[in-house]
Amino acid sequence: MNTHNSKTLFCFGWSYCAQHLVRNLPAGRFDRVLATYRDPEDIARIQAAGVEPVAFSDDASISPDLLSGVTHILTSIPPNADGDPVLERAHGALADLRNVSWVGYLSTTGVYGDRQGGWVDEDGDLTPAGERGRRRVAAEQAWLDFRTRDGEALPVHLFRLAGIYGPGRNALENLRAGKKSSIVKKGQVFSRIHVDDISQVLLASMDQPSPGRAYNVCDDEPSPPQDVLVCAANLLGMAPPAEIPFEEADLSPMSRSFYAESKRVSNARIRVELGVRLKHPNYRKGLVSLLHDLREGVG
Repeated sequence: MNTHNSKTLFCFGWSYCAQHLVRNLPAGRFDRVLATYRDPEDIARIQAAGVEPVAFSDDASISPDLLSGVTHILTSIPPNADGDPVLERAHGALADLRNVSWVGYLSTTGVYGDRQGGWVDEDGDLTPAGERGRRRVAAEQAWLDFRTRDGEALPVHLFRLAGIYGPGRNALENLRAGKKSSIVKKGQVFSRIHVDDISQVLLASMDQPSPGRAYNVCDDEPSPPQDVLVCAANLLGMAPPAEIPFEEADLSPMSRSFYAESKRVSNARIRVELGVRLKHPNYRKGLVSLLHDLREGVG
């Protein structure tokens, strides 16, 4: 193998998105893939995917040697109250990078805050409503501001993900597991995205790097959450779950904060600049595909 042309992907976090990206990698795309873990129980799962596990926790930092040949980095570890854990604990290794051509930071459309159902694109103001959103805005900026020892910026790309669904994580599974109710808040809409389309966007960006660029990753049809559940119930031949007005719902503070934001997120940039054609352009097509996979035992 010509090591000069070899490509290595390093995943900070063996997240749902990272797992599906690795699963969707074209044959021969990378010569080597590594992923970090906190829980030793993840080691076997990472190895089963043909990926090299790397310990990364509060007391396990990343050595410069581990990143020395890395060409692509995906980070899906969320920020905490102290900032971005990757920038903190892998700072020296990142500062020594020389050959990296693409860094993907998985963020959230929560950075836009509430738009009262209105549309927002990547040029919209970042006005997060809660602490988690504010941490994301700070982490995005910290990645963009990071400099290597040579004073160079990393080729960072921001991916602002809408609500993620896919195999094992969708309205069909929720209903099959016994979900009985649906919270309804007047005027509430969310954007969402199938995990396989996240993979498609990341791969398209790797092919067409544009350092510093932000991309909204969402489908074509922002929708009320109850509509998704009704569609899933119909596909399963079940009665739709009972609707409960938001004002009467017994929700945790985390769940209640989820309903504090309503917006329609534009995906025009991934279509125009990256040429992405979504496999699942709306929740209906996504759920039909997932139901097919469930019946075929895929996923």
